Formats: sequence, structure tokens, C-alpha cells
Amino acid sequence: MHFDDQAPDIKPTDLRGILRYVPQWRGHVFVIALDGAIVRDENFANILLDLAVLRSLHIRIVIVLGIGTPLQELAAARGVTLSDLRGEAPVDDATLDLAVEAAARVSHEVMRGLTANGLKCVAANAVRAAEAGILKGVDQMHRGKVDKVDAALLRELIDAEIVPLVPVIVFGRDGRTLRVNSDALASELSHALQASKLIFLTPYPGLHLSGRFVTNIKVEAVRDMLETEPEAIDEALRSKVRHAVRTIEGGTPRVHIMDGRISEGLLTEIFSKVGVGTMVYGNEYQQIRRARRFDIHAIHAITRNAVRTDALRYRTRSAIEKEIDRFFVYEIDDSVIGCAALVPYPGTEIGEIASVSVQPFYQNRGVGRKLVDFAILEAEQRGMQAVVALTTQSVAFFRDLCGFEEGSPSDLPPERRQIHEKSGRNSRVLVKRL
Repeated sequence: MHFDDQAPDIKPTDLRGILRYVPQWRGHVFVIALDGAIVRDENFANILLDLAVLRSLHIRIVIVLGIGTPLQELAAARGVTLSDLRGEAPVDDATLDLAVEAAARVSHEVMRGLTANGLKCVAANAVRAAEAGILKGVDQMHRGKVDKVDAALLRELIDAEIVPLVPVIVFGRDGRTLRVNSDALASELSHALQASKLIFLTPYPGLHLSGRFVTNIKVEAVRDMLETEPEAIDEALRSKVRHAVRTIEGGTPRVHIMDGRISEGLLTEIFSKVGVGTMVYGNEYQQIRRARRFDIHAIHAITRNAVRTDALRYRTRSAIEKEIDRFFVYEIDDSVIGCAALVPYPGTEIGEIASVSVQPFYQNRGVGRKLVDFAILEAEQRGMQAVVALTTQSVAFFRDLCGFEEGSPSDLPPERRQIHEKSGRNSRVLVKRL
């Protein structure tokens, strides 16, 4: 854990500094959680420019629209006592009516600003909610919780170069209007879209623990503090910190909590080593994630090395592209150094763990085993009853390190058995029951 006595001084973000990071983040999804207070701040115009820069660099963004401050202002102007401000408590009729109005105003302001900066955007009905129900004997009324994210719709919008705006006013299955918490919503979107970053733009400098500013902190340390010493975390940011932990546990490697009132702050946070806010991270250098289209070249290169030694069967780039959704990759410092695939057998409850390969320099360091363990966990989550591995040279690896047992071609479905026999590779079949 690293503490600073104060937040670092802001240095102007220059073009060369940004360009150095462009290859690292090109094509990645960032979820930007925009606090309602930031829309009211004089720096909001600069935030909009920063978002336009991100899009021009082919970073794919989704914006979550918070409404806390505008809702408070509406309630004060109308003389309404709110039953809830953040979507964390019961939402009565009067509060819901004002929340709907506040959400519409925020959506309008953000849409107007993005349009003025040359970006196409749309308020996306891409989230379905369920009623929170009765908690500890208290009816939560119009409070909702995220039930389903239409990730396909959001990706279609992003692919069409349209920025999705996701409000905290969502609908249930029956069309009922519900209010959800923006932090929880941002976390769910990050998970559904396999985002690389979730960035909370807040009216606070970042995370202070026991009065000291933190620039970087591991998720394990944050989780421990939430469990043992939650009062050490700023109360105003406690919800964001809790959801930062959930987001990282869901697969997004980095969550940033930063001050959205700082000119060029967003670009500085992303395109510099130090940044201006707090970054919570799961593992600073290593992670396994689902493969994306821009990983095709790396996967082809890694597997080609194994093909030369006859450890893997050859796959063309087009074959990898067609099956990219089945691959996982292992990254170190944002470079892909290993891969594996989980291939379901249609009409069965069996999957095949295939194309397990690691760059030579990183072999014998546990990377392959972690990839296989990750694929096994994924198979269990999909309800598979067994996984198989076909190999010519890695029997000991699958048997002794990964817990597979010797099998036979009879363990394969007929179609896969036929492919196996025609290949002439004479691969050994190993099986792991789940």
C-alpha cells in the first residue's frame, strides 16, 4: 500500500505522453461513472473534451449518469423531503418522481455537451431491474437492483461509434419504473462489458485512509479495511469503495476514484503513471481475462510457437477469429504471454480445454496451470460435468499438476472422436470430472 501526504501536483497532459499509452488502451472498454455533482461543476466542459479525446483514440466508453446533487437541488426547490438520495434506501413516490426528472435533466445536459463536442450518443434502455423488495422488514418501494444488462445492445452502439448513456432510472420486467444505485450500476456494466477500467468521477480528490491520500492500493487491502476498519474510509466514498472491490472481483482489473473537478484530470489519470486520484487494482501486472478481437495476432503468434514443436495442432488466424469468444489470455504488464480456450461440445455437458500455450520465456512459472484452472472454473460455472484435454506432449502437466485422469477416445462425443481419429496426431485423451 502506498500513501502520499497529499495528492500529486497536476502536470499538463502532453500529446507525446498520451500517444505512448494509446496502443495499450486502443479498443478497450472504459465505464465512466459520472457523479451528478460533476455535471454542475465548471470543469464539466473540460470533462466532455476529455471524453472526446478518449473516443478519438478508439477507447470505447460507456457513461453512467448519477443524479445525487441535481436530485437534492430539485427537492430543496420543491420543498420535498427525500426518502432516499442515492438508491440505497426505500424510494417513495415523491422521491421517484423527482429522481425521474433529475435523471432527464442530467441526461439532457450530458447529451447536449457530447453533441457539442462532435460525439454521437444515446440514452440506452440496456438495463433491466428487479424490485429490491422487503429488506429487514422494510418495504423498499421503488428502489431497484440490476437484474440484467443487455451487453449486446451496448456493444452494437459502441461499434456504431455511439456513446451509450445509462441512467439510474431503469425499468423492471413489467415496465415498472425503478431507481438503482449508480455505483452498483457502474459495477454491473463493467462486469457485463468486460471493461478494462471503471472510473468514478466524483467531487472528492480520491481515497483517503485515516486521513492520508492513497494513489494506488491492492484490492485485498481495501477488502480487509472494509471488513475490519470501515470507518477509516471516507464515508462519502464508502459505497464506491465497496463496489470497486465487487468490480475487480468480477474481472475488471482497475477501478479509479478521482476528482472530476480538475482540469485535464481524467486524461492525466489514464495517461500517466501517477495520475491524480486513487487506483484500486486486483493485481498490478498479471491477470487472466477473456480474449478480445485485438488479441488475435498475439494468440496466433503464441500458438504458432507450440505448433512448431507439434505440441498443438495448427490454427489459422481466421479460425482463431471465429472462436475468439472461447479464448482466455494471460497478461503481464498489458502484454499477452499465454492463452487457452474452452470449447463446449454441443448437445453434451462436456467441454474441451484447448490451445493451452505460454510464451517460452514464461514457461515453468505456473502460467499454464492458472489458465487451465481458470478454464475449469468457467466450465463449472456453465454447468459442465467434465472437461477433456487432448495432448501429445503435456500428459504429465494435465495429470500431475491439473488433476486430470487418463481417458480414451471413447470419452469424446462421436463428432469430436472422428476429428481426433482423422487428425493422425494420436493425441492422448485426459478427463477431469467436475
